[in-house]
Amino acid sequence: MPDASVEVTVLMPCLNEAETLARCIRKARSCIDRLGLHAEVLIADNGSTDGSQRIAETEGARVVAVEVRGYGAALYYGTLQASGRFIIMADADDSYDFSKLDSFVDQLRDGADLVIGNRFRGGVRSGAMPWKNRYIGNPALSAIGRLFFRTPVGDFHCGLRGFSRHAFDRMELQTTGMEFASEMVIKATLLGMRIVEVPTTLDKDGRNRPPHLRPWRDGWRHLRFMLLYSPRWLFLYPGATLMIAGTVVGVMVLPGPLMVSPRVGLDVHTLLFAAAAILIGFKGFAFAFCARIYALQEGLLPEDKALARMFRHFTLETGLAAGLILVVLGLIGALLAVAGWSQAGFGSLEPRETLRLAIPAATALCLGGDLVFTSFLLSFLGLRRRSHG
Repeated sequence: MPDASVEVTVLMPCLNEAETLARCIRKARSCIDRLGLHAEVLIADNGSTDGSQRIAETEGARVVAVEVRGYGAALYYGTLQASGRFIIMADADDSYDFSKLDSFVDQLRDGADLVIGNRFRGGVRSGAMPWKNRYIGNPALSAIGRLFFRTPVGDFHCGLRGFSRHAFDRMELQTTGMEFASEMVIKATLLGMRIVEVPTTLDKDGRNRPPHLRPWRDGWRHLRFMLLYSPRWLFLYPGATLMIAGTVVGVMVLPGPLMVSPRVGLDVHTLLFAAAAILIGFKGFAFAFCARIYALQEGLLPEDKALARMFRHFTLETGLAAGLILVVLGLIGALLAVAGWSQAGFGSLEPRETLRLAIPAATALCLGGDLVFTSFLLSFLGLRRRSHG
C-alpha cells in the first residue's frame, strides 16, 4: 500500500536474474542516494529458482512473491505492493541504467502521468537489440500504435518507464504477459493522460543465457492486443470498406456487363462477389459496435461519446424498421423473379438476366435479417449501459 513517506518505488520484475540483479539494485540505490529520494527498491519475484530472492534481500531490496506467471503479472502485482507515490519500472537484466533515473523523477514530479523511455532517441548499444526488433518489430508496432490510438509515443515497447500511483489506478490494467507494455500506453492515451518520452540508452543485457523475450511470438501478442483494443481498425474500417466497394461495383454491373477492356468484362459473377462483400462488410460493421460495447461493459476501454450518441439515436425499433424494409424489398425482388420464371413456363432461364434480379433480392433479404438480429444483440448488450445511464 502507498506510504506517504515514500516518494518513489523502483520496481523490477524478476525471474532467475541472479547474474545481474545485484548490479541493478546497487545502481538504483546509488541514484536514490544521489538524488536524496525517499524511495525503495522493490523486486517482484515471479518464481525464481536461482536464489534471486536472497540476493535482493542482501542488497537491501524488498521482495514480494508474485504467483501469477508473466511479465505483466509481475509488474501489476508488484505495483499493488509498492509504497511509493511514483513507480519507476524496468527489467533486472542490466539493460537499462538504474543509476540515471533523474529525468523520470523530474517529469513525474512535474505532473506527467506516464513517463516512457525512447531508446531510438537515447541510443541502442551494439548487440543490445536483435536487428528484427530494431528495424522491423519495434518501428512497425510503434507506428501501428500511433495510427490506431494517436498516441504520441515513438518507442511503444521501451521497458523503462515511470507512472504515478493515481495513473496506475485509473488505467485498470488487465493483461499478464508481454502485451502489458502496450496496454499501459494505450490505456494512458485513451484516458487522456499526460505522456512524456525521455531519451533512454539500451545496453546489452548482462546475462549469459537467452532473454525471456521471444521476438515473433511476443510481437504477434502485441499486434493482436492492439487489434483487439481497436474495434475500429479490426472491424469497422475493413467492414465499411467492403460495404462501400461492394455497393459501388454492384451498382456498376447491375444494369448489364461492364467492359473494362475489349476482351475483359464484368458480369453477374462480379455482381455475386460484390453482394458477398456487402454482407461480409456488414458483419464487420456490426461486430465493431458489439465489441466496443462489450469492452466498455468490462472496463477495457474508457467511455466513448460517439457510441453514447449512437445509442440515443439508434434504437431497437429503428434497426427493426430498417431491417424489415430490406426484407420486404428482398421479398418483392424474389416475387418478381418467380413471376419472370412463370412467364417462361417454369422452364430454363437465362442466368445472366435472372441473376441481376435474384442476387440483389437475396442480398436484401440477408442484409435485412442480419440487421434485425444485430439490432436485438446491440439492444441486449446496451441494457446495462442504459440502466446505469
